[in-house]
Amino acid sequence: MRRGFAAVACTLVAFATLPAHAGADDASAWLRRMTESLASLNYDGLFTHSSGAQSETMRIIHRVEDGRSMERLVSLDGSGREIVRTPEEVHFYMPDRRVVLVEPRSDDGSLLRALPSPGPKLDALYTLDLRRGTRLLGREVRVLDIKPRDAYRYGYRLWLDEQSAMPLRSEVVDGEGRTVEAIHFTRLDVRDRIGAGELEPAVDTAGFQWVRSGKRTEPRVAGSGWQVRRAPPGFRLVARRVQVVPGVPVPVQHLIFSDGFASVSVFIEPGSAKGPGPPESATIGSANAFSTQVGGHMVTAVGEVPAATVRDIALSVAPLEATAAPATEPKDP
Repeated sequence: MRRGFAAVACTLVAFATLPAHAGADDASAWLRRMTESLASLNYDGLFTHSSGAQSETMRIIHRVEDGRSMERLVSLDGSGREIVRTPEEVHFYMPDRRVVLVEPRSDDGSLLRALPSPGPKLDALYTLDLRRGTRLLGREVRVLDIKPRDAYRYGYRLWLDEQSAMPLRSEVVDGEGRTVEAIHFTRLDVRDRIGAGELEPAVDTAGFQWVRSGKRTEPRVAGSGWQVRRAPPGFRLVARRVQVVPGVPVPVQHLIFSDGFASVSVFIEPGSAKGPGPPESATIGSANAFSTQVGGHMVTAVGEVPAATVRDIALSVAPLEATAAPATEPKDP
């Protein structure tokens, strides 16, 4: 779920007035304010999430206590799905499937999209631009553009509340500047206090199946013994997990690639009994997927990155014994 949303953050201190177009240092300062406030503020908001032809209205409640953040995300489209993130775990409640998925919490960010943070890595991969924008929700805003330096990652465009640096609207944009995904808040309130009870799910889980990820130790794991030959510039393997996937007879290998900001998941599972088929690709909003069969296994890469990125990452995964072969450069996107 985390891959389909944009980041929300704000601070308590207002910034001084900036010129119509600000330099990279000023833009980085605004981005830093967002990053810092994301971990420190309580807020409750309604937003519309648009991706491709699909649109969904959701509510987010973010609570901080003793420096630790907790969140609840509720779908208002009738499915009743919720996500609740505690300091230790993330719970995905799916009443339409009568399933609760539980995963270890891996970061301190928001359930909404984690945006790049200022620093040398950001400067190597993106450029920043800050300018004045039109009013949103009755507030003056600044527009922050985060533009990638190559075609292997998306850019971001943020409409920030001038007084609080709160993103009232955020977009994921492709290399042509076209919007592929957007978050638009219709209500966003920063509150002094949010009670613990507001983080409790409304779903009655009686009779639900609970599936815990990363907790099982199985003798048979699909895709064990796989490594990476080559990935697109800036991306590297940052984590390996054993993932239980519904419908797959054995746990699968889950590899996570990141450039420090964008991430791609690669799943390795048993291949089709019919033998290898042609590679397949799919696009839903800002998310792309690419699947190919290697060594009797299906390798699927998926992430909110351009199609060329998931393709090159999937093609970089190979059985351990094959990694000694000469690596090939990724194709240009």
